[in-house]
Amino acid sequence: MSEATPTQMPKAFVIGWPIEQSKSPLIHGHWLDHYGLAGSYEKIAVEPENLGAFISEMKARGFVGGNVTIPHKQAVLDHVDVIHPTAQKLKAANTLWFEDGKLHADNTDGYGFLANLDQQQPGWDRATGANAMVLGAGGAARPVINGLLERGFETVTIANRTRSKSEELAQLFAALGLGARVLVVDWEKRAESLNSIDCLVNTSSLGMIGQPPLDLSLDALPVSALVTDIVYNPLETDILRQARMRGNPVVDGLGMLLHQAVPGFEHWFGKRPMVTDLLRQTVLKSL
Repeated sequence: MSEATPTQMPKAFVIGWPIEQSKSPLIHGHWLDHYGLAGSYEKIAVEPENLGAFISEMKARGFVGGNVTIPHKQAVLDHVDVIHPTAQKLKAANTLWFEDGKLHADNTDGYGFLANLDQQQPGWDRATGANAMVLGAGGAARPVINGLLERGFETVTIANRTRSKSEELAQLFAALGLGARVLVVDWEKRAESLNSIDCLVNTSSLGMIGQPPLDLSLDALPVSALVTDIVYNPLETDILRQARMRGNPVVDGLGMLLHQAVPGFEHWFGKRPMVTDLLRQTVLKSL
């Protein structure tokens, strides 16, 4: 648990630049109310040049920890005392907390991704020697690829509009000794490469409200393959609708957002919360 004193109400935060769009205060506020816990959670806009100053003042301002979002996930690692293995591996963190007088950092995005699939499609990872394709090579792709590898997927193929970014991401895993399991395919060849895929994940912004559509034919994809999209606005993206209509199992992206928040809440407020339908509906109403 966090290091708030008995007389001090635990305070947590999410920082980013910009931060207005964050749903994290809604999620953590729901849990605080639901479990009847004293505490607060707020969103704070922190410019990149002010990140170090904010982190150094955390304890003095009464914060027991918080979440970190774009563009601070990588830079924050320069300002903490203990970097946990997943954050070390991915070179990015999204969750901070004080423990034994030291500031800890971890990355719970991969946990959120996996926990969402476990909840919505139990047994989705049972197949041995399975292959996945990840669309996109930004910051969100890192924990997704890592999670798929940890669950035993034989290969993860990255397809991104800019091939050099895919190759850069593949190199990150090659440096961890996983190069043979992380492959790259040209964006133009993504559709024809789906014939051996057991799990298709969109981590790009394509298909999100206000963004260009994700144009992808699923004709070559086995009907047994799971299709998931980390985009949650709209809740059912075009690729999920297309997959559902042809009979593929599908999982929307809202659960990843909800589940990634669980470990942080437990660190700060001492209670491991549940991701429920009521929480989903609460967040959906705000979209």
